Amino acid sequence: MPVRAFRPTSPGRRGATGFSFEEITKSKPEKALLASKKQRAGRSTGGTITVRHRGGGAKRKIRIIDFRRDKPGVPGRVAAIEYDPGRSARIALIHYADGDKRYIVAPNGTAVGQNVVSGAGSPIAPGNTLPLSALPLGTTVHNVELQPGRGAQLARAAGASVQLMAKENGRALLRLPSGETRYVLEECLATVGTVGNLEHALLKLGKAGRTRHRGRRPQVRGSVMNPVDHPHGGGEGKASIGMPGPKTPWGKPALGYRTRNNKRTDNMIQRRRSKGRR
Repeated sequence: MPVRAFRPTSPGRRGATGFSFEEITKSKPEKALLASKKQRAGRSTGGTITVRHRGGGAKRKIRIIDFRRDKPGVPGRVAAIEYDPGRSARIALIHYADGDKRYIVAPNGTAVGQNVVSGAGSPIAPGNTLPLSALPLGTTVHNVELQPGRGAQLARAAGASVQLMAKENGRALLRLPSGETRYVLEECLATVGTVGNLEHALLKLGKAGRTRHRGRRPQVRGSVMNPVDHPHGGGEGKASIGMPGPKTPWGKPALGYRTRNNKRTDNMIQRRRSKGRR
């Protein structure tokens, strides 16, 4: 899917790029696979802001994606490629032989009319979902489960992929896009291929308005605040932060600070994405 440049009819258009959407074959989504989404502006159920700088943006509905692929042996056909406002990848509408319809994340190279199937005996072809135990070493996969039957959690964004490195003692060693290598159980399902829309990283918004359309509000630098509002605030002129390393508004380290706190699965990570850390 090529990225096209806009004509510089205004300062906001100059330098901005967009998608041609030529791979989209259906403009209106399947009504039965839609869910309403209430805008909460980064607030929890109690009304407290848990994610800052969120609010506004274009209204959109959630597309219900089948991350479980729990129809083993039932063949399906790609009926359409659609746009999903809630993710960077495109989605594919699958018509199964038993009459069921579901959305999946569209792998790279997916075309209308292509057949997909899931299960241990499925062919090793892009779009098919198999357990890691049934895949040869070196296979590139996406939509990988962390726990069998829970649904895909790894490599779901545009252009993402995971490589199967080794298999031993019922566990599969995966190399993630971040460079991290970790183990998952061989019973976990994974979809063959790479997530489509590889050019997503080349998109240039060009103006602040396009960021606001996505529901992101402006962020104010801590260095221009007062000391009471941010650890970086205060000082005359352009003062340095005056401390060993940047901080969050609440004084916690904001660069290189490890926040992982899940000792239960520490033994599943062979090499962290950070250099020299395990």
